Amino acid sequence: MGKRRRKWQSARPLESPSAKASQWCDSFVDYLRSECHLAENTVAAYRRDMARFQEWLADRSIGKMEIAELSQYVNWLHEAGLAPSSVARHIVALRMFYKYLQLEGVLEKNIALLLGSQKLWERVPEVLSPGMVESFLIAPRSSDSYPFRDRALLELLYATGCRATELSSLTLPDMHLAERYCRCHGKGDKQRITPLGRRAVEAVEEYLARERPRLSDVGDSPPWVLLSRSGRRLRREAIWELVKKYALRAGIPGDISPHTLRHSFATHLLAGGADLRQVQEMLGHASIATTQIYTHVDGSRLKRIHSKFHPRA
Repeated sequence: MGKRRRKWQSARPLESPSAKASQWCDSFVDYLRSECHLAENTVAAYRRDMARFQEWLADRSIGKMEIAELSQYVNWLHEAGLAPSSVARHIVALRMFYKYLQLEGVLEKNIALLLGSQKLWERVPEVLSPGMVESFLIAPRSSDSYPFRDRALLELLYATGCRATELSSLTLPDMHLAERYCRCHGKGDKQRITPLGRRAVEAVEEYLARERPRLSDVGDSPPWVLLSRSGRRLRREAIWELVKKYALRAGIPGDISPHTLRHSFATHLLAGGADLRQVQEMLGHASIATTQIYTHVDGSRLKRIHSKFHPRA
């Protein structure tokens, strides 16, 4: 960034033959990956957002566009049936893209900053009850292809609050089973330490002893904890599929995902009296405001606090 040449006063027009909008969109995505060092999944999301913007853009001229015309893009997103949260994310991507064009000297002003995103209602995440979690964790059976791996996978999701990508990226050196913790690699490769409960440790140990040696024989000494049948890293898509498979078997209603276990992890900790800052650290949230949504999920904790401390309770 420090060496980037910025032509604030003499921006070259975007419509020149050598600077088509599609080329700048591709260049923007490369910039996010190489200079901003965003996670690959985040870069992929921005790439999809920019592809949608190009679809709307068609023959329109970015360099000559005013805010009134650009706001039609937001209307177009709403008409396409996108959720408010998705529309808001597209607007953020557009603002970053216009900022990038400023840095490159393509545009003199960032009119995308004038776009207002619809105020989003704070959505309360879906959370499983402790009883549902118990049924879910014991769902793998001996008749399944890899029951010990799958049991370890489910236990780790609930024990650590890891995202599917983080769980997929866990390596053997990240696991410290004797000390009962693991090291997670979060967004932007930020690392955090997450404690492991006794049952999670036992599930992982049993998998490492009984199934992983057979899976690792297929590959070339793979470092990852969770392996596929081909001996490679178990991809996040496979983790999603396994979560849905065992949720269906456990009779859990709703659209469950690995993130549901993350939500349940945080909510159950807070319901048990955990400090919000500690939960923030275990989840790897950069801002405590993100963690605070879980304080609204469990009403029983608020009732206990009210009953204990309010003089008229």
